[in-house]
Amino acid sequence: MPALSEVITALDSLWPRERAEQWDAVGTVCGDPDADVSRVLFAVDPVRQIAEEAVSLGAQLLVTHHPLYLRGTTTVAADTFKGRVVHTLIKHDIALHVAHTNADRADPGVSDALAGALGLRVLGPLVPDPDDPEGRRGLGRVCALDRPLTLGEFARQAAAALPITAQGVRTAGDPAGTIRTVAVCGGSGDGLFDAVRAADVDAYVTADLRHHPASEAREHSPLALLDAAHFATEWPWCEQAAAQLDALSDRYGWDLRTHVSRTVTDPWTAHAASSTDSTNTGAPN
Repeated sequence: MPALSEVITALDSLWPRERAEQWDAVGTVCGDPDADVSRVLFAVDPVRQIAEEAVSLGAQLLVTHHPLYLRGTTTVAADTFKGRVVHTLIKHDIALHVAHTNADRADPGVSDALAGALGLRVLGPLVPDPDDPEGRRGLGRVCALDRPLTLGEFARQAAAALPITAQGVRTAGDPAGTIRTVAVCGGSGDGLFDAVRAADVDAYVTADLRHHPASEAREHSPLALLDAAHFATEWPWCEQAAAQLDALSDRYGWDLRTHVSRTVTDPWTAHAASSTDSTNTGAPN
């Protein structure tokens, strides 16, 4: 049974902390380096439900994609929800480790996992990492479909492949338009539109698309947009990450048990479709 410090060293080999953005907060949040680890839980968000799931599972390590304290803090008091997470984890001897933008830029990374879930073939990074001589690391991925689909077909395929959320998958573009090449970016991706246009793809799959960037992107070109929930686009990474740790566990003879949380931590819980009856046209007043 490995010590936490050994497992963290292995995780850092997969997602080196120095490759995270400067504003990010990655690495180990809490945990005794000398403690033994036999069970590891992977999840997107370090929220109360996930901490309690780690306790129920008997895990000694929780690995999340999103940071607990992205903007820093002056307290871990248990009367704050983040402080309660820390108290719950420490009380039950569970360490917390975060791989965020260092996992986004990795090879394979978050967008590789998204592409795999969508049945896409990865051609290369959307925004290559200049420090990678092999040209495999970077933000986002440029992909191809094995066979052309209409936008409507591809959207339904994406909605079926990703975790169920209140939002589902929104689209912009001609539902009958042909999709052969796709750019993907797990998480918030409307800051990459210049790179997407330069890639000359038919569609872009990401999350958190805001009105103005999406509108401007549609005015620039016939690029189709697929906007899924942030959580949904990043959850496939949890399965990929667990498989990567499994491979390292086998290599080192650790016999770790890895688990992936199926708990949906997307903050939105319901969706009401716009009405089209005569009493409510949906038009602004």
